[in-house]
Formats: sequence, C-alpha cells, structure tokens
Amino acid sequence: MKIKLAKNLGFCFGVKRAISLILKALKDNPGRPVYTLGPLIHNPIVVRGLEKKGLKVIHSCRDIKDGMLVIPSHGLAYKVQEKARSKGIKLLDATCPYVLRSQRLACMLAEEGYEVIVIGERFHPEIKGILGTIHGTCRVVNEIGDLLTLPKFKRAGVIVQTTESLYKLKEIVSALLEKADELKVYNTLCIHTMRRQEEAVKLARDVDVMLVVGGHNSANTRRLYELCKKIVPAYQVESAAELELKLKRNKRLREILKSKKKAGIVSGTSTPYTSIKELMKKLKKI
Repeated sequence: MKIKLAKNLGFCFGVKRAISLILKALKDNPGRPVYTLGPLIHNPIVVRGLEKKGLKVIHSCRDIKDGMLVIPSHGLAYKVQEKARSKGIKLLDATCPYVLRSQRLACMLAEEGYEVIVIGERFHPEIKGILGTIHGTCRVVNEIGDLLTLPKFKRAGVIVQTTESLYKLKEIVSALLEKADELKVYNTLCIHTMRRQEEAVKLARDVDVMLVVGGHNSANTRRLYELCKKIVPAYQVESAAELELKLKRNKRLREILKSKKKAGIVSGTSTPYTSIKELMKKLKKI
C-alpha cells in the first residue's frame, strides 16, 4: 500500500503555543498547582501526557483553591475568568488568537447594535466562551433548519466557529440574507483549518481510502472526516492503537484496507506528529 500524506499535519501554531505555555508554567511553578478548566486541547493523548507532567484538568472553578488557571486554546467565558480572579487565582491565557478574534468581533457587533448570530455547535467550548463573553443576546445556528425559528432582523452580525467549514458558512449566510435588512458577516474561520480541509478533499480524490487522525472530541478532525467520507471510504482514529483495536473487532476492515493501493492521511490541528508516524507504521504492516 502506498501512503500519501497531507502537506499540513500535526499541531497548528495555536496548539503549539498553548502547549508551550503550559510546559513553561509547570516548569516555572514547581509545587504550585496548574489547572485547565476542561481539556487544554481536544486530543486525549496529549492531555494525558500533560497530566503526567503535573497539569490538573478540572471542570469547575469550585475545584480550585489556589494556584494557576490556564485558559484553554478554545477560550473561556469572561464571566468564568472574573470568578476565578475574584478567588485570587492567577490566569494564564492560552486562547488561540483566532478564537480571541472571534470573541472580540462578537463583542464589537453587539456594541454596534447588531443581533449577533454565531454559526457553530452550541455546546462546543469555543461557542460557550463567546456566549459568556458578549453583552446582550446571541443566537447560535448550526444548520439551515435552525433558521426557521428565527425572526426577521433589522441588523444582524455573523461570525462562525473557527473550526467550521467554509461550505456551511456560505450556506447559512446565503439563507440569512432573507432574514435581515442589513447583514454584516465576518469570516472567522481559522485559515489553518480551511487549508487542511482543502488538502483533505484534494488528497481524498487521489487515493482509495482515507485515514483521519485526531481526537474524537475534536471538531476540526470530525470536519475532515465528514469531508473525506463523501469522496472515498474514510476512517477516523485517534491512534495506531485504536486502529489495531478496530482491526481486531472487525476482520472485514483488515480485508478492506489490504485491498487498497493508495491510502491518504490527514490530521486534526491538535494531533501530535508521533500519532501519525505510529499509524503509518501500522498501515505498512497490514
């Protein structure tokens, strides 16, 4: 089997930055607890590695008595940040710059009197961070059907979850044109996410099967998988170990992979390159 790799693999710069900040905080604060509210990034393998180095993943500010709280790469609502500060907890901001831009634009639109509409997944941490940051109402739209319940607006301002697809942004914005007298749109998609989506589609058209490597809780990895499976048979795995488990449980899968001449590999932006190398080794042995 010939294996073809996407050009952009492994961590994006935002994830590299977040991990670098965490490692420095752990090194500079020996004996002092360093927390993240939820996972720093959406890759369980990386998060487990950071926990072994001393990072503590918590799910409520109530669990912090002292120490440092790291704001994860997908952001954190200002209200939660203020609550932490009121307890005397030091904050370290590892928010991705693209996410920060989305938060600032959402606040600006609200201040200018626009009805803010965010295209994305309501319960994704990035969206929660935006909702908890702006003053005023903010509506979340994840699909065309969500527009049916929306009233007509005089002025609506739109941003999009950084890990969404350009296709969804265009589709929903086109439909919103009938809902607003004035529509102001900011394309807040992450450029690195868009590049990987473009590469995934191009690569999928040139191979017999696609392997998408990344955490199952990663929105950008899931988006890559959804794009690839529309073109060729595609499988999402977090690691070579997960692929091995799938092969043991499904003998048919081994036969399918053996029958393919060319396999393509793409990865989410929070996937370590070690996971990709291990997967390549596994594929070569099939």
